[in-house]
Amino acid sequence: MARRRCHPHALLLLLLAAALTGAPPGGLYSPGDPLVLLQVDTLESSVLNSSSAWLVEFYASWCGHCVHFASTWRALAADIQEWSPAVNVGVVDCADIANQKTCGKFGITGFPTLKFFKAFSKSPEDGTKIFHPGDSIQNLRQSIITNLEMHKETWPPACPPLEPASVEEIRGFFQTNNVTYLALIFETNDSFLGREVTLDMLQYENVAVRRVLSSEEELVKKYGVTAFPSSFLLINNGTFSRIPVQMEARSFYTHFLRRLPGVTRGPYTPTRAPDTPIKTTPTPRKPADRSKVYMADLESALHYALRVEVARFSVLTGERVRALKDFVAVLAKYFPGRPFVQNFLRSVDRWLRNVRGSRIPYSALKLVLTNRKEVGPPAVLSNNVTWVGCQGSEPHFRGYPCSLWTLFHLLTVQATRHRRLGTDPLEVLGAMRGYVQSFFGCRECAQHFEGMAAESMDKVRSVDEAALWLWSRHNRVNARLAGTETEDPQFPKLQWPPPELCHPCHSVVKRRQVWDEAAVLQFLKAYFSPINIFLNYTEPEMALVVRRSREAKEGAGEWAMGVGMEVGGSERRGFSGPRKPSIVRMNPKMQELEEDIVDLDSFSELHYKSKALKAAAVAANKGRQLSKRDTIPLLLADDSHQAFDYAAAWERLRRRGLGSKQLIGALEEDEGDTLRRSHWFRMLGVGFSRLDVSLCIILYFLSSMCLLGMYTFFRMRTRHRKGRPSFPTA
Repeated sequence: MARRRCHPHALLLLLLAAALTGAPPGGLYSPGDPLVLLQVDTLESSVLNSSSAWLVEFYASWCGHCVHFASTWRALAADIQEWSPAVNVGVVDCADIANQKTCGKFGITGFPTLKFFKAFSKSPEDGTKIFHPGDSIQNLRQSIITNLEMHKETWPPACPPLEPASVEEIRGFFQTNNVTYLALIFETNDSFLGREVTLDMLQYENVAVRRVLSSEEELVKKYGVTAFPSSFLLINNGTFSRIPVQMEARSFYTHFLRRLPGVTRGPYTPTRAPDTPIKTTPTPRKPADRSKVYMADLESALHYALRVEVARFSVLTGERVRALKDFVAVLAKYFPGRPFVQNFLRSVDRWLRNVRGSRIPYSALKLVLTNRKEVGPPAVLSNNVTWVGCQGSEPHFRGYPCSLWTLFHLLTVQATRHRRLGTDPLEVLGAMRGYVQSFFGCRECAQHFEGMAAESMDKVRSVDEAALWLWSRHNRVNARLAGTETEDPQFPKLQWPPPELCHPCHSVVKRRQVWDEAAVLQFLKAYFSPINIFLNYTEPEMALVVRRSREAKEGAGEWAMGVGMEVGGSERRGFSGPRKPSIVRMNPKMQELEEDIVDLDSFSELHYKSKALKAAAVAANKGRQLSKRDTIPLLLADDSHQAFDYAAAWERLRRRGLGSKQLIGALEEDEGDTLRRSHWFRMLGVGFSRLDVSLCIILYFLSSMCLLGMYTFFRMRTRHRKGRPSFPTA
C-alpha cells in the first residue's frame, strides 16, 4: 500500500496513517514528516549556536522501542510545529554508520534518547536529557515548556514571554505593543494551557496571548472571572468580552483567535536542515534458508555488540567492566567461529583479564577491538555488517536484535557441548544478562529482559535448562511483540520453532497444543550446531588478514602512544601475549621498505585449519542434499550429523597429535598432493618473514666471503714467510 502524505494540520489523519502504514519505507522517518532529519553533517550546524531551542530524538532504527515510539514522536512534531522557530524538532538515526561517532560525541548511550538544547547552546554537552517512560504527547509537550522556561540569558528571540502577566503590564499593554487583540487566559499556577496557546499563536500577527494566574485578584475581579481556566479578549479600543468557546481547551482557543479579523500568519517558515542526499537505494535481498544459521549474522552481531554498543561509553567503570569481561570470556570460550575470529576473541579476552582495577578508557580498549595491534597470529573480526538470516523487509526490521538472539542461543547450546563437572549453568546466561543490562541500546528492551531474568533465571540448574530457559523467554518476547509496529510483516513473530521446522516439538494434550521440551532441546542442539552454520556472504579469511596487517601498520604509532595510557589505574605495557619479533623492525629506515610481515608458521596452521573446516562443511552439505521437507528430520537425528561435526573432528585430531592438513586429506583427497607440495613452505618459514630469511642468506654469503678472504690472506702470508732466510727449514 502506498503511503499518503498527511496534511501538516491534520493530527488525527497523521495518527491514523501512522497506525495503518507503520514507519516510512527506508527508515522510521521521512522528509514528509513535520520534523528535521539531522545527519552527521547537519546535526551540530543546526542545533549548536542556533537562535532556536531544539528537541532532538536520538534513535536506532533497529530498536524495537524506537519503532514503537516513532508514531508518538511524529505526532508530537505535528502537534507543535506552530512553535517554530522558537522550538524545532529533529531526529538522528544513530544506527547509521555515518552518525555513530557523532551520536557518541553527544553522549548517547541508549535509545531512544530525547535531548533539549537551549537557544545558543555551545557544545553537545549542553543538551538536557528528557526522560519519557511511556510519556504521552501531552507530557512531552509540557516537558518542552518546562525546559524552555529554563532559558535565562539566552531566551529564543522568536519566543513570546511565557511568565504570568502582572496588573501593570496589562494596564499599559496596547501603549507598548502594536497589536489589535490581547487574549487573557486565566488559569491556576500548575496549568500549561496559557503557555501552550501562547506558543500556538507564535506565528500569527496582530494578536498576543498572556496568561493570568488565579492569584491576581485585581484582574480576576475586574473581568469577573469565576472559573479557571477561562479566557477574555481585549481589543485596543478599550472593549473586552469573554471568548465564546464550547470547551475551555487549547484547540478551541487557537481556532477562535486565528479567525479574528485582521489576524494573519506571519512570514515564518518551517526550519529545515540543509538539503542532503538521502540514501534510498534498496539493498539486494540475499537468499536465505530459515533452517540454517549464517556466520555473517553472528560475526555482524559480534562487531556491532563490541565495537558499536560498547563504544557509546567513553569510560567503562564498575559493573560495565565486569559485564564486558564476562561476556567476552564466554565468547572466547564457546563461540565456534572461524580461526581468525576465534583468535580475535581470545586476544580481547586476554587483554581484559590483564586489566587491573575497575576503570577502562574506551580509547585503550578501541585499539584491541579495531585490529590496531599487530600481535601474534592473525586475529581479525570483520567490520562489515551483513544480515542474511536476520535480514528484514525494511532496514529497521530485524537485523541486530535478531542476530543477538541467534548469538545468545548459539552460546547456550555450545555450553551443553562443553559441559564439565562443576560447570556453572548460569555462566552463559549471566554473561548475557550483564551485557544486555549494561550495553544494549534499546533500554526498554533491556528492562524487559532484566525483568524476565530476575523472575526465574536463578532457578536454572543445568546447561540444558539454560538453553531451554532462553528459548522459552524468546518465545515470550515474540508473543508480546506480535502484531505491534516492531513486527516485520514478511516475518511475523511466531512461536518458534514452527511445525515445519520441528514437527516432534509440538504435541497435543487434551486438545491443547503443548511443547515437547525434550524434542525442543534436541532441535536446539542440532539447529545451533557448528555443522549448521554456513559461511555464505562472510568476508574471506585472506581479505581479513590483509586488512589486519594494513590496519596494524596504520595504527602502530597510535598504539605506541597509547602504551602508557592508564587502564584500571595502572600502566599497561601493550599486549601480554606471545610475540615473534622481526629483526627488520629494529631499523626504522628498513621499516619503510618492509613488506606485510605475517607469522608464516601460525598463519599456515590457521590457513589449513580454516580450509579443513570449510572442507568438512562441504562434505557435510554433500551428505545432506535433501529436500526442504527432509532437512529437519535429518537434523533431529543425533547420530546422522555427528560424523560431520568438524569441531569435534578437529579436537580428536589434535589429541592424536595430528593437524589440520590431515583433516583436509581425509575430506579432500584430490587436494592432498597440493598440500604436500606446499609443506616445505611452512617448514621453511619457522616464524620468520621473507625479508628476514633474505637477510639471513645475505649474511651467510658475506660471512662465507669473509672466511674465504681470511683463508687466502693467511695462505699467502705463510708462503711469504717460507721465503725468508731466517725461517727454519726441514
